[in-house]
Amino acid sequence: MKVLLVGANGTLGRAVHTVLQRRGHEVVTASRKGGDLHVDITDPASIGELYQRVGRVDAVGCAAGPVPWRPLAELDLRDFRDGLEGKALSQVELVRQGLDHVAEDGSYTLITGILARDPVRTGAVASLVNGAVEAFVRAAAIELPGRQRINAVSPTVFEESLAAYDTIFPGFDAVPVSRAAGAYVRSIEGPETGRIYRVE
Repeated sequence: MKVLLVGANGTLGRAVHTVLQRRGHEVVTASRKGGDLHVDITDPASIGELYQRVGRVDAVGCAAGPVPWRPLAELDLRDFRDGLEGKALSQVELVRQGLDHVAEDGSYTLITGILARDPVRTGAVASLVNGAVEAFVRAAAIELPGRQRINAVSPTVFEESLAAYDTIFPGFDAVPVSRAAGAYVRSIEGPETGRIYRVE
């Protein structure tokens, strides 16, 4: 399959890229920095240009989506808007603009996270945004054209990221990033749609 992988330079994106290549897929990577193609997923025009350049694909996987991390009392409306734009609306736009570029039986795999169901301090924006993405996945699954499918991967903190995030996720059981990458494989190669793959 030809797979467009957005956000391929982060911890998760690199792991997904590796496993997809090992499984024989043609992977086209896109990121704000690095990758085969440049994309700013917060800019709809940039997403449109990306699809024009990459052409027809069998699957789209997204491993990108920054959000602000600060105590609730320090967050303002701009922070919530930035989070929604950076991780939720950007992924919605990947799907919306992908409708004419993804194969009739192709798929979309989006990224959410454990904070949709298990919040932590400083994670209010992430919890809001992850929940929004998961709700969108379930809704889009019943309306996508043809036999297109959509799922989301919702991991806990990665073992490889504990040095940076351990104080934010106290007592959470970390998982190797390879497990989340496996969920992308399940979504891209499998038959399911409207699923939230929890990786805990």
